[in-house]
Amino acid sequence: MTRLQNRIATILLIALLSPASGLADDSGIRLTDDRGKTLRLSAPATRPAAISTFGADVALALGTAPVAITDYGIQGIPEYLGPRLSDVPNLGPRHQPNLEILSAVRPDLIIGIRRYTKKDGDQIEAIAPLLALDLITLQDSLRAVALAGKALGKPEKAGALNSRFQNHVQALANRNTDNRTQTVALLTSGSETPFIYHDHFLPTALLERLGFDNAGGAPPNPDSGIPLGYRISLEALLQLDPDIIILLPTNRQRAFTLNPVWPYLKAVRNEAVYEVPHYWKEGAGPIARERILDDIQRLLLTPSAEEPRP
Repeated sequence: MTRLQNRIATILLIALLSPASGLADDSGIRLTDDRGKTLRLSAPATRPAAISTFGADVALALGTAPVAITDYGIQGIPEYLGPRLSDVPNLGPRHQPNLEILSAVRPDLIIGIRRYTKKDGDQIEAIAPLLALDLITLQDSLRAVALAGKALGKPEKAGALNSRFQNHVQALANRNTDNRTQTVALLTSGSETPFIYHDHFLPTALLERLGFDNAGGAPPNPDSGIPLGYRISLEALLQLDPDIIILLPTNRQRAFTLNPVWPYLKAVRNEAVYEVPHYWKEGAGPIARERILDDIQRLLLTPSAEEPRP
């Protein structure tokens, strides 16, 4: 073999082993998302885009600003993440993101909700690697934060966020001894029939961990995570008669609160009905889930339960 042939062979070998070829994965980052698909990154992502509020939440929590984010519909960019997102391009709704804007911002990672990115997955992945996540349960949240931390090159910080959160949950559970028999219903919808959430949805799972009994009950398909809950008539809700009702935000007047049955509910009679912010709907991010805990503590825990016992 001539010197020129040797040189060409060397160049070809280097090209084959380069990160771009996908054959040198051991030198980069490899992770498996909730589709079961393996992502390979040659280096930690520095320009993540979010087809989910979670993506922006976890990126900010880990100290990396997102380059684009989907919104809450007419509510726009989520308020709780504050001015840090004021100049970030808006991709529109998470179920139909603007792929032209997404391509224009040149992300090196896209963090999305699996059920909302499934339809356009191929087009999205043509722009950048897609980390598709379930983001329904408490375990989904812990896993997603760990995966995002690995993708962004900050696994230790992600682990610390998860540990701090779990410690916070346990501390509140240990203090909440006064509300162990109280039932709670998490409702949404602007229609005449509310939607009530099952136990596995992250906010209801947190309520259960803190000692409350979720009136929505266990999911019929715990392995799939879907459905999140079910429609319930006011008459059926009256049969459950929860001590506390928590209302997720809606763009319309809640028609079910005009039902003649509504005033007879125990929670309504006792003024134990609370409206919570939008981050309860998509609360898997490190910032959102801490805020949910703070809301539960402020709204539902007695003063004696809020403070550590001597």
